[in-house]
Amino acid sequence: MKTTKTSIKILAASIALLAFVSCKKDKSTVVAVGKNISTVAKVPIDRFSGLSGHLFVRSSTNGLPVANAAINYDVVPFITKGFSPTGVVTQYYNFDVQSSTPDDIYVFFTTGSTTPLAGQYNVIPTIPGDVGYSDFWKVNKVTVPVGFVPNTLTNEADILSSGYVITKTTTIVNCPVVPYGSTASKKYGGGSNGLTLGWYKNQAVAYFEFSEKTLTASTDGTLATSPIYVCFNDNAAGPSSGFKVEAGTTQTHNVLGTTPSSSAYSPLWQVKVVDNAGFSSIKDLPTAMNSKILNPNAALVNCPTVQ
Repeated sequence: MKTTKTSIKILAASIALLAFVSCKKDKSTVVAVGKNISTVAKVPIDRFSGLSGHLFVRSSTNGLPVANAAINYDVVPFITKGFSPTGVVTQYYNFDVQSSTPDDIYVFFTTGSTTPLAGQYNVIPTIPGDVGYSDFWKVNKVTVPVGFVPNTLTNEADILSSGYVITKTTTIVNCPVVPYGSTASKKYGGGSNGLTLGWYKNQAVAYFEFSEKTLTASTDGTLATSPIYVCFNDNAAGPSSGFKVEAGTTQTHNVLGTTPSSSAYSPLWQVKVVDNAGFSSIKDLPTAMNSKILNPNAALVNCPTVQ
């Protein structure tokens, strides 16, 4: 009887060991598979809701695109013709009021590499309408080992809990999140400007990338601003009345305080509202600064220069 019990114990131990070895083998042969950004769900985007819009809020009469419809930024009111500081005709897009405090964007690098991991799409934690969203993003470098499978991490929560080293940089990028199919074809210096894809909570998201100037966070982590002087059709009504233009044209007398070639340039403009009584005399920065200022800090708007 003693021999039988011993044999049973040995047999049971052998079975347990075999099971353990088998489990370890199965676990070690699991192959990580990245998500396919072309087949996953696309995040619905609405830049004109009461939560996301400020100057551009959809109503039954203003004709702004419905939620998640593609937006053509190459038409008024999303593109404006104004003047540079020296009076040269210039153009800029208008992506509405934005915060000077950027949100985080996660860009992946393999250990020892100085270029982003090929095939891995960037990850963002917010979209228009979310608390804390901004078109401006501070780059966070996620360092992963060689052999890391791209797109296995596709949301902020998993990145933060992954254990990988995350290095916060001072680099800021201007990447407005928009519905799929949106267009903003103009680009400073020439060429076209297409959409870039990324991840938001394991879903696909699209955004523009404006790179007319390298942007760096200030010591407090925010993005510096630059002034823009604007005239509205109606001083009292302000933005709802539209920009004042030369008769029969789309030429405003809005004047930018800087250009992308200036070290002080920023696409985040501090709006200074000028009395429209002086419209005809405003041609450049000196004439704008000498005009009657009705509101020196009306809003901060994201208006990347494209010409």
